[in-house]
Amino acid sequence: MSAEEIADSYGDVADELARWSRLERLFAGRYRRRQFENAAGRVLDVACGTGRNFRYLTTATDVVGIDISDEMLAHARDELDGLALDGTLHRMDAQALAFPADSFDTVISSFATCTFPDPITALRELQRVCKPGGQLLFLEHSRSDVAPLAWLQDWRAESHYQTAGCQLNHEPLETVQKTELVIEKTDEQLFGLVTGIEATPP
Repeated sequence: MSAEEIADSYGDVADELARWSRLERLFAGRYRRRQFENAAGRVLDVACGTGRNFRYLTTATDVVGIDISDEMLAHARDELDGLALDGTLHRMDAQALAFPADSFDTVISSFATCTFPDPITALRELQRVCKPGGQLLFLEHSRSDVAPLAWLQDWRAESHYQTAGCQLNHEPLETVQKTELVIEKTDEQLFGLVTGIEATPP
């Protein structure tokens, strides 16, 4: 799917995703907190969606969120306002960020590399805007290391991608390893379904 097709897909479900935010927080909140609570300085949240990471950015001095869907960004704005958090939002394609190089101390992204049409290009853009000595933090769903779950993901992968623009059985660690990013730490949870990755610019 193209970036615009992805935008349309998520625009169609933005209201529904926002309605399920409390339930999603019960499931994924602990993983988001663990991965992002130490995101420091000026933080860029790539593919921020409805803003589900914002409440965990307690050490950030400035928050910038981008997403390709206007509808998702509208809910992200509500989240910022509800948290009384000072931040800015922009409609932007992760594969072509409109920020100068070395703009952010920390770049984060959650459950998003599976949706980028060209994830390598997107990750290199994230690397470009991260300052030397900064960090990139990813929280991704991944293909399980439990055979029955992996089989189910493989079986549903094509139809899920056609409807949601999400590669259900992708391997985020393999994707990051194809870039110049230096992987500092990885963490797998929930039978390998959730992967946390900490990386630094080369």
